[in-house]
Amino acid sequence: MLVWLSEYLMQINSNFAVLQYITVRTIFSVLTAMGVSLIIGPLMIRRLNMHQIGQVVRDDGPETHFSKAGTPTMGGALILISIALSTLVWSDLDNHYVWIILLVTMAFGAVGWVDDYRKVFHKNPKGLSARWKYFWQSVIGLAASSWLYLSAQGPAELAYIIPFFKDVALDVGFLYILVSYFVIVGSSNAVNLTDGLDGLAILPTVMVGGALGVIAYLSGNVVFSGYLNIPYIVGAGEIVIFSGALCGAGLGFLWFNTYPAQVFMGDVGALALGAALGTMAVISRHEIILFIMGGVFVMETVSVILQVASFKLTGKRIFRMAPLHHHFELKGWPEPRVIVRFWIITVMLVLFGLATLKLR
Repeated sequence: MLVWLSEYLMQINSNFAVLQYITVRTIFSVLTAMGVSLIIGPLMIRRLNMHQIGQVVRDDGPETHFSKAGTPTMGGALILISIALSTLVWSDLDNHYVWIILLVTMAFGAVGWVDDYRKVFHKNPKGLSARWKYFWQSVIGLAASSWLYLSAQGPAELAYIIPFFKDVALDVGFLYILVSYFVIVGSSNAVNLTDGLDGLAILPTVMVGGALGVIAYLSGNVVFSGYLNIPYIVGAGEIVIFSGALCGAGLGFLWFNTYPAQVFMGDVGALALGAALGTMAVISRHEIILFIMGGVFVMETVSVILQVASFKLTGKRIFRMAPLHHHFELKGWPEPRVIVRFWIITVMLVLFGLATLKLR
């Protein structure tokens, strides 16, 4: 929005041209989203407590979680409000990528809100049935993938990059829609599965989201993309503004979500943030890099798949409990230890993922 305004203000004072720079707007996007989170956060937590919108704890979960019952949930709405406001203020709203990622994030957040509403007000720990949740995720994911496919202006926007190989880019044609759909929906559910401990999901989301923003910026810059030998995608650089908003909102939320949490993000936040990561990876054409950097999300998801498959096939469980973070809790690890160690793993994976941009 301020990009439009700056074009007018530049006629009065040329110093307003600074608002045309993506890097400057990204910094202000981070600060704006963080500021909104920190200012609105206490008010929202009080409102959630007032209306008794508290967490419903599964009776088959770790006993250490029983004390968390009643902690305000649906705090992910705070993240989405901060992201939306900051993105709308600092982004170039003529860029269709901005609208795609913003609408996908909010739409997945709406699905999560319905899920949380049923958990809180209907006192049903399972919330929205898996069938309907997946149905609406699929509708949104396919719509976004189709939009990106139909709006592509060149082969670079549809090619799949293979890390470590300089000249390998796969053109899968119409299958682009299907693959992108799985990336968006899969990423959404992976972050949702990880969101089980105080601050466990939000900081890895911030780190991965920030790294994907950097990649999107590089992809949208003709000089940097040429130097790194990655596809040049016109307009993709504007996604870094959204990435900055996500990082700022996430860090602001972590202020209240850190152990012991004053508020949980709930599905309204987890589903939305996961979908945002997947969409950023699809737009920047680095889906495999998302798989690497989001290794914690992948581990959590795989642990659930293996647990369910093993129990159905053999009647035995591989882990003491899935997702994986519960397994370590039941082994006796204190919750903060599990959280921080998963954060450390994410730092290493994000750095490795960024390194692959040059290791070609």
